[in-house]
Amino acid sequence: MPAAGTGDRLADMIEAEKLTKRFGGRAVVSDVSFRCEPGTVTGFLGPNGAGKTTTMRMICGFARPDSGRSAVLGGAYRELPNPGRRVGVLLDASAQHAGRRGREALALSAQTMGVEESRVDELLDLVGLEKSAARKRVRQYSLGMRQRLGIANALIGEPEVLILDEPANGLDPEGMRWMRGLLRDFAERGGTVLLSSHLLHEVDVIADRLVIIGGGRIVAEGSRDELLSHTGTQVQADDDAALGRALADAGLVEPGYVKASLRRRCTGVRVPWIRKGDALPALGDELPALALPALAGRVTA
Repeated sequence: MPAAGTGDRLADMIEAEKLTKRFGGRAVVSDVSFRCEPGTVTGFLGPNGAGKTTTMRMICGFARPDSGRSAVLGGAYRELPNPGRRVGVLLDASAQHAGRRGREALALSAQTMGVEESRVDELLDLVGLEKSAARKRVRQYSLGMRQRLGIANALIGEPEVLILDEPANGLDPEGMRWMRGLLRDFAERGGTVLLSSHLLHEVDVIADRLVIIGGGRIVAEGSRDELLSHTGTQVQADDDAALGRALADAGLVEPGYVKASLRRRCTGVRVPWIRKGDALPALGDELPALALPALAGRVTA
């Protein structure tokens, strides 16, 4: 990976501009825009079905947007020569060839990219797949082992950019710590990471910036300190369980956040990631029985 500041590095390593995708006439991603800069980890957060994977597939050229554009390293991903040498991608750890052995799968990737085979053993050691595990067929791997092999595949070409969709799925606590250290080190050496998750605690330790998506739209974006500070809006509802479901479905909080907050407070819930002046989804229209004045229009307090 080139050192940060070399001539071919660009101000925005990943860029999404008004990306929109429809399936069966329904918009699953609507006007999604964000940027990822060199030397940073960007956490792409939202509940399952929020549009994270579809957005990342459009960025990587695996799905064609109905409108909008994306760029990686200044141009379309599909136009990069030998893209694996510049961009490491892991979108589905379970999609790896089940009949191949772990080392074989990685060696084929190295051969395809023109990488020396010595890099294979280096990466197997880096991701913690011992020789006995590397000799097993991928169908025998747990999800955590598949994630490690997928991360090794993403790193084999010594890329400048990593795009990883839910890479923490299946990892145990030790694996989570390992992954966080690996990605933080990658960014500190000048790399750029776009990392998706549906759980805040999986990425907030290492993310420099957070992009929150809900219902196919960006609902909040900013630095970790900005979005996870004590600023927010106080929300009260007649039905706390319905409030929790609505906020989680919109990608504004994690499932269980409202219940946990109410244990700490007598009344009301402070919703993170929402600051004064931010536009909010019209949750009151979806839940007319609830008292949600703070979620109408714009936050004022």
